[in-house]
Amino acid sequence: MAKMTDLPYWVGLNLIPGIGRVKFSLLETYFGDLAQAWKAGAGELKSAGLDGRTIAAIIAKRPQISPQAELERLERHRVKALTWKDPAYPPRLKQIYDLPPILYVRGNLLPDDEWAVAVVGTRRATSYGKAAAEDIVDDLARSNITIVSGLAKGIDAIAHQTALKNGGRTIAVMGCGLDMVYPADHLSLARAIMEQGALVSDYPLGTPPKAQHFPRRNRVMSGLCLGVLVIEAGEGSGALITAQLALEQNREVFALPGPIFSPTHRGAHRLIQEGAKLVQGAQDVLEELNLTMTCRQPEVKPLPPLSDTESLILCHLSTEPTHIDEVRWRSGLPMTTVSSTLALLELSGQVRQMGGMHYVLASRPNTH
Repeated sequence: MAKMTDLPYWVGLNLIPGIGRVKFSLLETYFGDLAQAWKAGAGELKSAGLDGRTIAAIIAKRPQISPQAELERLERHRVKALTWKDPAYPPRLKQIYDLPPILYVRGNLLPDDEWAVAVVGTRRATSYGKAAAEDIVDDLARSNITIVSGLAKGIDAIAHQTALKNGGRTIAVMGCGLDMVYPADHLSLARAIMEQGALVSDYPLGTPPKAQHFPRRNRVMSGLCLGVLVIEAGEGSGALITAQLALEQNREVFALPGPIFSPTHRGAHRLIQEGAKLVQGAQDVLEELNLTMTCRQPEVKPLPPLSDTESLILCHLSTEPTHIDEVRWRSGLPMTTVSSTLALLELSGQVRQMGGMHYVLASRPNTH
């Protein structure tokens, strides 16, 4: 947290509705430090350029707020408050037009997080979308790219979980205060993210996860990143808002193609029609961002040769989920053989179980 004598007044003013980037800038320019702004009367606030409605809100709310108590509350919750003057404030986020005056952080932001990609998509991910998200994020995380997403169900959660699984860094941008987790059943995921990255928000503690907060938080998600990858998105998906904000912030936009009949891919296909980079794998993202030479590629360990039984079973799998009963029927092998072989292939990373005993090929099975 920055060693600023007026930090309590930044967090105090941030509790007053209607004070955002423009008004913080006006106050900082006129008063020099926000301790003076906090104590100012209506006349001085007007001279600083604030409108009557904002002045009335400050005069009404100020007696109800203890800036020092709010700072202590943040410390109890292990939340850092980074103002845009703080050296630890993410440099890339400073570049956007509507930058948050304060960014609240639980966990740690590192200089390496400048190499970040946001991965977003539908909450109702298909098996194809899940497999694609895992495959691409797996490679990005192994290439030292920080994965940014929104902690929502579906693609967001898969992006965070895959980054964590690979020992990579990940940042979750919240649409509420950092003293709560939304959705609540992602509490354990949020805790893991704090250990290998950070939870961030521009909303003060105690702010509930209202629907109108999420489109605004998306500007932070895209603002932290070099680019935004849309995995699956229908026509009305919030992921399209993030993509639009990324374009406005001069960030790259990527989209994964899918079946032309799938409603969950129509938004992503429209992005591609409008110029988004079509992505078939992490390498497409790395090349577009000119990161192929700067990222450490993982050492690939050769897989052991496949047995005849393993080769036969892999021949009957694809990127579309196949039930174990169908694998047994197609291969003509006993169920015990099919089950044990699939378990071995899953352990070696060559197949994935998608739930309900349905299996898909991993991205690069060893068929030699």
